[in-house]
Amino acid sequence: MGNQVEKLTHLNYAEVPTADPNGFDPDDDGGPRIGVSYIFSDDDGNDDQDERPDHFSSADHEEKRLDPPDELECSILYREECVYETRVRAAASSAESLLNRCRPGDLLEFVSAGQYPHWAVFVGDFQVVHLHRAEIKNNFLTEVSQGKKGRIVNGLYRYRALPPEVIVRNAVDHVGSRDRELYWRNSESFAAWCRFGKREFKIGGEIRIGKQPYRLRLLFCEKKSHVLEFQSLEDVIMEKRRNDQIGKAAVMLELANHLNCAHETKEERL
Repeated sequence: MGNQVEKLTHLNYAEVPTADPNGFDPDDDGGPRIGVSYIFSDDDGNDDQDERPDHFSSADHEEKRLDPPDELECSILYREECVYETRVRAAASSAESLLNRCRPGDLLEFVSAGQYPHWAVFVGDFQVVHLHRAEIKNNFLTEVSQGKKGRIVNGLYRYRALPPEVIVRNAVDHVGSRDRELYWRNSESFAAWCRFGKREFKIGGEIRIGKQPYRLRLLFCEKKSHVLEFQSLEDVIMEKRRNDQIGKAAVMLELANHLNCAHETKEERL
């Protein structure tokens, strides 16, 4: 199959084409082994997967603590420039601890095993602005955390940040926006847009034609990685968030199962 491009409407590795029967790029010296163009449905648009009903109480729920080794390290490259990397993830801490370190304009990520990460923008006075169930809301940080641990993630994206007052204004000005007024499919895209102001984080922010300029490199261990290609940053973020939600072990299993099937199919054709 080589590096030819396939257009897919699926979100799992069982549907991802590959030319590498082993599925890994041991030395990372040959560039991406596959070419994939995802056309995503809006199933992540409301950021509902990582949310509970509209109240923010965690009294009746016990969060599963996220195991750091199960977090999949990855990087995003735009052409040859690295624009996002999670090689070293900050340790997550309680919401109360975060309040002592947050500054207006900071990006926060709340994490829990088996759930999509939830992102928010700290705007001061113990409050954050975030996309929750198809609406941009202003809530207290401790309420939004819902018992999850969180961390400051200003450094994951390598774009130049806007001044703090502009970041806060970007967030606050959109409070109350909902449904068709929204330009973002998930909490991460909204929060990142507030901080960096780049249209690439918005729905339809990039024209999806021609060769895919984005690469998502999944790093399983020191010498094992896998590369996917996408036409827009929006698509990369959605796939990356799905990987964060299911965890490193599940991603590796999906990929291995698909690659074994692909290899068997190739042998049958030969």
